[in-house]
Order: sequence, then C-alpha cells, then structure tokens
Amino acid sequence: MADRTPPLSVEELHALVAGGEIDTVVLAFPDMQGRLQGKRFAARFFLDEVLEHGTEGCNYLLAVDTEMNTVDGYEMSSWDRGYGDFAMHPDLSTLRRVPWNEGTAMVIADLAWSDGSPVVAAPRQILRRQLERLADLGLTAQVGTELEFIVFKDTYEQAWDAGYRGLTPANQYNIDYSVLGTGRIEPLLRRIRNEMAGAGMTVESAKGECNPGQHEIAFRYAEALVTCDQHAVYKTGTKEIAAQEGMSITFMAKYNEREGNSCHIHLSLADEHGRNVMPGSASDGMSDVMRYFLAGQLAALRDFSLLYAPHINSYKRFQPGSFAPTAVAWGYDNRTCALRVVGHGRSLRFENRLPGGDVNPHLAVAGMVAAGLYGIEQKLQLPEPCPGNAYTADFAHVPGTLREAAELWENSPIAKAAFGDEVVAHYRTMARVELEAFDAAVTDWELRRSFERM
Repeated sequence: MADRTPPLSVEELHALVAGGEIDTVVLAFPDMQGRLQGKRFAARFFLDEVLEHGTEGCNYLLAVDTEMNTVDGYEMSSWDRGYGDFAMHPDLSTLRRVPWNEGTAMVIADLAWSDGSPVVAAPRQILRRQLERLADLGLTAQVGTELEFIVFKDTYEQAWDAGYRGLTPANQYNIDYSVLGTGRIEPLLRRIRNEMAGAGMTVESAKGECNPGQHEIAFRYAEALVTCDQHAVYKTGTKEIAAQEGMSITFMAKYNEREGNSCHIHLSLADEHGRNVMPGSASDGMSDVMRYFLAGQLAALRDFSLLYAPHINSYKRFQPGSFAPTAVAWGYDNRTCALRVVGHGRSLRFENRLPGGDVNPHLAVAGMVAAGLYGIEQKLQLPEPCPGNAYTADFAHVPGTLREAAELWENSPIAKAAFGDEVVAHYRTMARVELEAFDAAVTDWELRRSFERM
C-alpha cells in the first residue's frame, strides 16, 4: 500500500505555531491549468477555524481563462448563477512546510459544494475518481513526472516589460547532461532541490537539457495523487525561488523554435501488497494487465490529447526529430514513440511522452488511468512495437492543433464513459475559450510579415 504519511502532521504544526516557527498556512487547490489557487491564513486562525471547517473560494476559479477573465459557457459558474462559492476542505495528508517562504506551511484542498457533494470537474476530483475505479480492481497507480523548464537571468518583471523577447538564458548552449552546465547555476538548482526536500519531497537528481538555459529536476516515483500534488507544489515553489534569486523560469511547452519543455509521465500498477503487476513471464516480459493497459493508452491517446496538451502552445512541440512524439505508437526504450516501455522486473513501466511542461498533472494522469482501464475492460490487444523511427513510420498522427484535440475529446465515447458528460463539456469549454482568444489575437509573426510588406 502507498505511504500517505503527511510530510508535516497536525500535531507538529500545532507545536511549530506555538513556538513561533510557523505563522502562515497556505490552503490551495490545483485549478484547470494546474496552478495553485487559494488563500494565506494566519496560522492560529487556520488551526482554530479552517482546520475543522475549511474555507470558501469563488467558484469562478474553475471557470475563467488563463488570465483570470470571466468567460461564458461553463455550467458550474456564471453571471446568471451569481458566481457563488464552493468549499475548500484541507486534505491533511498533504500538509507540509514551505521552506522558500519564511514561517509558512501549505496544505492542498479538495473542493465541494454547499451540500457536501464533490466538485466533479475539479482536476483533483477527476483524478480521484479514476483512481477509485482502479482501486475497484485492487490496483494503485505509481507515477513519476519529469518536468523540464528554462531558466533566464531576467526577473519576471523584466521579462514582462520586454514582452518575453530578448531574454538572457542561464546557459548559452546545449548542456544536456553537462555537469559544467548545471554547475553554472548550481546555487539556484541547489536551493530548489534542498527546499523541495524540506517540503517533504524526495529529490533524485538535476540535469541539463538541450535548449539554452533548460534543466530538469527529478523526484522519486510515488502514488499517483501524491506525485501530482507534489508536482503542483514544486512548479509553484520553483517559480517563487527563482523570483527570490532575481531570475525567472518558464515551463511553457514551446518557448522558442528550439527544443520544448516536456513533462514525460511514467506509470506502473501495483497490487494491494505494493508489488508491480506489469512484469510477466511471457517472452516480452509483460503481463496481460500491462498489455491491456498499454493498448488502452494507444486506443485513447488521440481522444485524450486535450488532457496531455491543453493549450495552443502545447502543439508546437510535436515536430519530427524533436524528441516530442508525432506518432501514436509504442516501443521498447524508443524515444521516437508517444509511449515508451522502460525498465524490467519490478521497475517495468511505461512513459507517456506527449505532455509538455504546461500540463496539468492531475488531468494527464487521470487520462492515463482511464485509458488503461478502457484497455483492461475491453481486453484490447497490443499491436507490435515500433522498432525504429516512429517519425517516418506509418502510424496515426497525434493531433496537430488544440482545435483538433478538442473536437476529438468532445466526440469521444471513451471520454464520456470514463469521465461523464459534465467533465467532458467543462474541458471542451476550456479549449473553446483558449481558441477564441487566440483567434482574436494579432501575433508578432503577423506584424513582422504584414506591417510594411502587405
């Protein structure tokens, strides 16, 4: 069974507050974009009131665009409904210290309506529901996310004022696996590693990547919900630490025409004793469960691409020869495929290479679990692996645009059966809002090509 011991217990929090070490508690939840939204409480008030009763937040927090504009089309929240509140209840298994903010602790919230029913379109609840379905089969999902980012020597304010152009990357050239390259910004990377450890996460490593200034910090594989919560805390904390150091970080999927920021997601299944059920005695080393689960990933990959690549920019990553996948294919340790099988024996797992650094991990992992369950339920047969270059082979193509992905999602019987009509409609609206905003925007590309020459 997964260890859900909180990084910080309530009893420890009481003692730290009484001793003056903690004076602030952040209560937050992941929104549609995977960002943490919530409130900062005086620690004593949190212990006296919020710990037991929770708090409230405007329900528009799951019905706005990326820039927090109110938009039409969401069933749960609108001007006609008066933009009321939902309840935010602390999940105490997520209570932790936040070393990068002095005197601060944090806890993740679950969302509920006034009658106590869950907010089914909340990302954390969507993942919970799929994990419950998996638990009905006696299985748990073990997950690791590998999140890349680009570091700039400019502050966030300087980047804003510059229109995010002409920024200075922390490294000037490709530093993939370069110890010298990571050493150049080790003070920042060390702060991030050590302070994430202080927040209860187990850091494994840091390495350089291909794009100038690009890096990755990896954490220990854990139970799915734990990993996704930690991912959200890490992403927020990394930006805050960079800002304190006078620098900035972006996780956007494709910052420029070079390599994008990926977020490869590794997943395996464990039984009630914590044993990996994916290895088998057949010649391919896989169990029937793994074959069905992997076949489900392939069957649902195009339909669920909206969960893996949720923004306009996400689809700019999917270019041949970019290490971002274009083919709906799987292979053994083959980085040209969307799905890569790695490890052996108890470490056997697969990697979904579609998600970028902009992904909401709760939604992406929910999609992977739902796809796998579809494969198990239908006993889908796994096709032969791709042994060579999937970019040039004859496979179905991952969606090339957000518009294509949204249409596949909206019309998917697999998505409707797994998530329900409310969730499908909610995230179709999210895509529609993004597309309408982009279609109305005048880009730098258009200005450069048209201002004088048209």
